[in-house]
Amino acid sequence: MDDSDVKDVIEAVRRLVRERVVPLEQQIDETDEIPAELIQAAAGMGLYGFAIPEEHGGLGLSMAQEARLVMELGYTTPAFRSLFGTNNGIAGHVLLEGGTKEQRTEYLPRLATGEWTASFALTEAEAGSDPAGLRTSARRVDGGYVLNGSKRYITNAPIADLFMVFARHGERDKASRDISVFLVPKGAPGLSVGPRDRKMGQHGAWTAEVHLDDVRVPDDALVGGASGHGNGYLTAMRCLAHGRLHIAALCVGMAQRLLEETVSYALERTQSGRPIAEFQLVQGLIADSQTDLYASRSLVLSASEDFDAATDTRMGPSCAKYFASEAVGRVADRAVQVFGGAGYMRGVVVERFYRDARLFRIYEGTSQVQQVVIAKQALAQAART
Repeated sequence: MDDSDVKDVIEAVRRLVRERVVPLEQQIDETDEIPAELIQAAAGMGLYGFAIPEEHGGLGLSMAQEARLVMELGYTTPAFRSLFGTNNGIAGHVLLEGGTKEQRTEYLPRLATGEWTASFALTEAEAGSDPAGLRTSARRVDGGYVLNGSKRYITNAPIADLFMVFARHGERDKASRDISVFLVPKGAPGLSVGPRDRKMGQHGAWTAEVHLDDVRVPDDALVGGASGHGNGYLTAMRCLAHGRLHIAALCVGMAQRLLEETVSYALERTQSGRPIAEFQLVQGLIADSQTDLYASRSLVLSASEDFDAATDTRMGPSCAKYFASEAVGRVADRAVQVFGGAGYMRGVVVERFYRDARLFRIYEGTSQVQQVVIAKQALAQAART
């Protein structure tokens, strides 16, 4: 899609977010549910497939184009983006990165239109940032595999039509060569989903545990076919690189909204007969948040361009995700500080965003994991030169 068309899409998303989603934010937070009309609107605008190639029914945005779009989505409750984020991100990219031509042809159009919602079932009680602890097993049987294990914190699990399940064969000690990905449809015998998790924030974005009890899948459920055997770890890492840039862009959008709320309140709230915006210590908080926002946006856009050019698909995404997720946490904290007691009250935007923002430093790889990735890349570059 060329930039002029992308500009139109981004403008349409901006209007949808600000005119229809923002007014419903408090309702979504209180009910833990996205209204049906917003789900329909997202599907109608092609948001379930903005990162899926046009040949499979998506919009085919580049990473740099996607980043600009996701910044608009970040302006409102992250639960809205979560509806279709996994289809475009870590779940959809399992097929883009590792699927066979037949698998991409069969599944991607359904994900792109929103007919199906996919879940990325990797995380377990003993395996989150380090997949080496993965316990879910894939036992070879005649004509397919039998899967056993449990997953936790799986986004969209309660509504998923398709699960990308990561499981170990138990053939090799190193997880990087022993894990495969399997396509498991909802309703498969032995597959069950637990009750929705009760979370600190991001209400309306549903997660739950997924249990596999002797779930039998055919040979063609193995992502990548025979050549995909044992490639699940590498596929996951490639998917997460894209996902980290996606989350970083989302953090930029949220930081923008938080800063606007902060500035608006500082201009309206008076103390000692003057707007608190006139006090230099308040101005200092605003300046720090503006700087964090500026730096985050610049880093995400630069890293996205490098990702598209394939000149940096590891360090850049980790740097962007690490910095932007930490920065939006700082911006949210300052926003609450400027609001004072009001910022601690339910129903106030900055209080809700403060809770929502905390998760960004955890998923798609914690900040500490990003530090390790960044340091290893820096040391490797130094060794090469």
